[in-house]
Amino acid sequence: MISKKKDFSTTQIILLSFFIVILIGSFLLFLPISSSNGVSVNYLDALFTATTSTCVTGLVTVPTYSTWSVFGKIVILILIQIGGLGVVAFMAGFMIIINKKLKLKDYQLIQDAFNLNTLSGLKKFVKYVFLGTLIVETIGALLYMIIFIPEFGEKGIFIAFFNSVSAFCNAGMDIIGETSLYNYATNPLINFTTSFLIVLGGLGFIVWWDVLRVLKEFKQKRFKCLNSLTLHSKIVLSSTCLLIVLGALLIFIFEYNNPTTIGNESLFNKIQISFFQSITTRTAGFATIPQENLTIPSTLICLVLMFIGGSPVGTAGGIKTITIVSLVAIAIASIKNKKEVHLFNRNLSSEITRKAVAVTTMSFLIMFISTIFLSLSSDANLVDMLYETVSATATVGLSRNLTSTLNSFGKIVIILTMYLGRVGPISLAIAFKSKKETINLITNPTEDVSVG
Repeated sequence: MISKKKDFSTTQIILLSFFIVILIGSFLLFLPISSSNGVSVNYLDALFTATTSTCVTGLVTVPTYSTWSVFGKIVILILIQIGGLGVVAFMAGFMIIINKKLKLKDYQLIQDAFNLNTLSGLKKFVKYVFLGTLIVETIGALLYMIIFIPEFGEKGIFIAFFNSVSAFCNAGMDIIGETSLYNYATNPLINFTTSFLIVLGGLGFIVWWDVLRVLKEFKQKRFKCLNSLTLHSKIVLSSTCLLIVLGALLIFIFEYNNPTTIGNESLFNKIQISFFQSITTRTAGFATIPQENLTIPSTLICLVLMFIGGSPVGTAGGIKTITIVSLVAIAIASIKNKKEVHLFNRNLSSEITRKAVAVTTMSFLIMFISTIFLSLSSDANLVDMLYETVSATATVGLSRNLTSTLNSFGKIVIILTMYLGRVGPISLAIAFKSKKETINLITNPTEDVSVG
């Protein structure tokens, strides 16, 4: 009898790999050695922590700094690093580093894990990703040490590296205390370092290499070299700057006289706190002010920023900047009654526009359904629940003090939401799609319908 080997698609392998890493992480965190008091934590809390770490979200049901031992914190740190780069990408990168020969299927896995359009130069790309990650996280850790070593002594070294990895991977978890970065809200170095790591992780690795390429041409072409940036980089850089500045400006205005956030701070501190809030909502999850104290207008702005998130081929979550810009371009083209959708004098393919609609729709459905289920297990107000579910869907990690109050059912809802938000709505939609599609030679008739 010939046994049939199950041939998984690359998308299914990516989904399964995250699931397996989460299970392994939950088992390790459930061990007594992972607990600070030597007694196993509740398994559901261990599973929640493993999920939020691997999915680089940052929502926690138990305090990270006091619940886990050094071993437990190291497990969490490893899960964050693996989750930030992607499980498949991390393992494939490790095989490349040890010079293990990869098959075509392995390269296809890496391509899908990073959501790339080509296999060309993939091995070099992965090497650069790992080297770039190591360099950036080390720089971040060294900057953090300037503050943390004098304050925490030798422990400050580990805290610095933990925070650096967490910030770069947009995880938002820390081992400083229960109040995230509240105590450093007006510390320029902590604000700059954390923002620097968040933004670099959120820009995406493709933009890194494109910008470095352009910088090499700067001596010859000066500012004209900016025109040689790819369309991807132009969209990411321009939208990122716009979202950060606009978000900071609106938060600054809406919170200016709020004494529970920035109302009592100096003008400079109000500005830096506003900018940090705008940046951290782009799926990072660190907080320098209590999220529950934000005014309703600021909360709504943060919800939008969280839902959008960072950019493709990076460590951030959300529907991504490319997606939201594509949707805006589609709307403008429709209003102007144009057939082509274009940006920066380039036309967007129909595949990109369809994917943008699909990703946004799936993300919205995940957020909407999880909010309904969360409402069945919590009597919190709608704003707090929506903040929680958007944060989980976009893998942000900011909460209005709701996560720690969740019952078992609520924790399961958020666990599933974080998982679905991390693996990607579009990946989930095509995960079980048949690899072989039949070509239908008979097409259905076309008929107009009324829209709007």
